[in-house]
Amino acid sequence: MDIYQVDAFTKDVFSGNPAAVVPLKKWIDDSLMQKIAAENNLSETSFFVKEGDGSYRIRWFTPETEVDLCGHATLATAHVLYEHLNFDGDRILFHSNSGLLYVEKRDDCYWMDFPSNPPDPIPVPKLIPEALGVIPIYAGVNTDLLVLVQDEEMVQSMNPDLLILKKMEVRGVIVTAPSDQNGIDFVSRFFAPGVGVPEDPVTGSAHTVLTPFWAKRLGEKDLRAKQISKRGGDIYCKLKGERVEIGGNAVTYLVGKIHV
Repeated sequence: MDIYQVDAFTKDVFSGNPAAVVPLKKWIDDSLMQKIAAENNLSETSFFVKEGDGSYRIRWFTPETEVDLCGHATLATAHVLYEHLNFDGDRILFHSNSGLLYVEKRDDCYWMDFPSNPPDPIPVPKLIPEALGVIPIYAGVNTDLLVLVQDEEMVQSMNPDLLILKKMEVRGVIVTAPSDQNGIDFVSRFFAPGVGVPEDPVTGSAHTVLTPFWAKRLGEKDLRAKQISKRGGDIYCKLKGERVEIGGNAVTYLVGKIHV
């Protein structure tokens, strides 16, 4: 099988979020896909198969489990289709466990069209202040728990207790704050030890939650975000009713072969 490794949400290798992409002619056993994802040891490996109508079915695996949505690996897959597999359509249509997903390439940026997932406000869970070392201003939940803290420095310096976060009954925990950087609206970090990802470098799917949250808070529908993990990444966000557009760049790091 062919395999590509792509750094997503960046123009430069060694930054952004690396994802493995494995094109398939037909589906292989779930157990084999899970083993390949574990062997890759990246936060996500995407597998996709072309369907009869010219669209693609896409699935994503962490080193430990399959997930229903992954933004950066979708962006990486689109990059492989455009740059390596000669896709020449106006936009790519993916069928996924989260419904229909669309990706367009405009200039040098890939734009993903995903469902919007605004968080529902909840009381701050009792374990969160101990896990994060700060008392949040706000908590909301969708697939993930979103936690708002006072400023960017709090997000940057945070060293959470991953064992406590692993006990949370959510896929992951998004920590966010307004940005101090010129031209950046908000920053975030994403922790998902429960699915085998202690900290994800840049998380596209988390921005389906962050975009409607910050659009409402700031009164703006076009936003620029930065995920301030060690590798870091830049994300462009647009709220479009019940959908969000999430944009970013990508660069190929590796092209190879899997032998199993």
